[in-house]
Amino acid sequence: MKPFCFADGKIIPTQDARLHPADLAVIRGYGIFDFFRTEQYRPVFLEDYLDRFIRSAAKTYLPLAYSREELRAIITELIAKNNLEQGGIRMVLTGGVSENHFSPATGTLFMFGEELSFPSEEKYQHGVKLISLEHIRAIADIKTTNYTLPVWHSMQWNAQGAEDVLYHWNGQVSESSRSNFFIVKDGIISTPDQHVLMGITRKHLLDVAGNVQVRPISLDEVWEADEAFISATTKILLPVTQIDDRKVGSGKVGKVCLDLMAKFREREKAYLSS
Repeated sequence: MKPFCFADGKIIPTQDARLHPADLAVIRGYGIFDFFRTEQYRPVFLEDYLDRFIRSAAKTYLPLAYSREELRAIITELIAKNNLEQGGIRMVLTGGVSENHFSPATGTLFMFGEELSFPSEEKYQHGVKLISLEHIRAIADIKTTNYTLPVWHSMQWNAQGAEDVLYHWNGQVSESSRSNFFIVKDGIISTPDQHVLMGITRKHLLDVAGNVQVRPISLDEVWEADEAFISATTKILLPVTQIDDRKVGSGKVGKVCLDLMAKFREREKAYLSS
C-alpha cells in the first residue's frame, strides 16, 4: 500500500483508515470495488472504470455520494500525493452499517494507491495453466468484493502449479476467477457472452482485435482450441497453454496472442499520448 489513501471523505495516511466492524463488507462480504492501472501518472482508461464502478454501485443498491467529477478529482490528488507514476488505484465501496445487519446501507468509499506487479516474463513467453472448475460466479456482471471461493480454492490450484481456474457450468465456460477468457480456433477469436464480468481490458481487446465472436463457448471447444488466453487489468493478455492435464493447441504461445498483445500496447500508448 502507498502511504496515503482516501477514506472518511478526505486524503489521510493509509495506516489511519478505519472500517466499522459491523459494516456489511465485514459481516456479509457485501461491497463493490474496481481497480485500474496508472502509467506516467495517468489512470489508464479511467472513464471506462468509472462507468463500471458507478454502474456497480447502482446495481448493488449502494449510494455513491460522489459525482464522476469528484471521483476524478480524488484520483488525481491521490496519484500526486503518492507519487504514483506507475501502479494501481483500488476503489472500494462498502455495504454500510445496516440496521438489520443484512440490507444494503450507506457505505464508505475508500481509495488506495498500490504497487503493481505483472506476471513474470516467463509466463508471457511460455503461457500458464488453468484448472477447470464447475462454478458460476454470483452476479458476475458486478465487481463485488466477495472472492471467498477463489481465495479458498487458490491454495489448491497453487499446489497444482496453476495460475487460476476456468469456470464452467452445464458444459459452457464463462471466465476465470479474476480474468476474462478467450479461445482461438483457425485464427478466429471467441469469448464467452454469459456469466462474465464485462472487463475493461476485454473491451479494449475486442476493439483492437475486430471480428471477435462473443458467444456461448462449450468446454469441448476449449479442448479443441488452437490458442487460449485470459485478460485482466493486472495481466493485460496472458497466454494459457494448459488446462488441467491437457495442452491447449501445441502447448506453446501462439501468434494470435502475440499479435493481439502488441495491438493492445499500441492502443495504450496512443491513450497515454493523447
